[in-house]
Amino acid sequence: MTNTVSTNKDIIKAKKILPGHSLVLCKNEELIISDKKGISAIADFIISKKSLCGFSAADKVIGKAAAILFIKAEIKEVFAETLSVGGKEILEKHNIAVSYNTLTENISNFNKTDICPMEKLVSKTFDIEIGTDLLLKKLNEFKKV
Repeated sequence: MTNTVSTNKDIIKAKKILPGHSLVLCKNEELIISDKKGISAIADFIISKKSLCGFSAADKVIGKAAAILFIKAEIKEVFAETLSVGGKEILEKHNIAVSYNTLTENISNFNKTDICPMEKLVSKTFDIEIGTDLLLKKLNEFKKV
């Protein structure tokens, strides 16, 4: 599914709650909300080994980096206010339903001066395990600074 209206109640609920938050995950009646920036929210769930299998996710910005982590977390459907072409391609390749408001070529860094460093990091890989390892190592480096 690409940019169509979903009938999945979980994604509908997550999208409704998203304004004012960074990430909303929903599965049945369970809601998980995060206001962390960038890929930190989904990465933290992966690091903590929180099972997100079957959840639907609504996120402000999804690039290839976030998409790789959603795939790793076994999210079943995603909605992005802004989605990158690379994110869309890898989600679709892994049969994850995806919808969005805006499709963009690249995701910018926080200062909007360049491409997001996380996007650059995974630009050449399509392997979910390699991509996840690269991203988690880089996030860990950022935390040490």
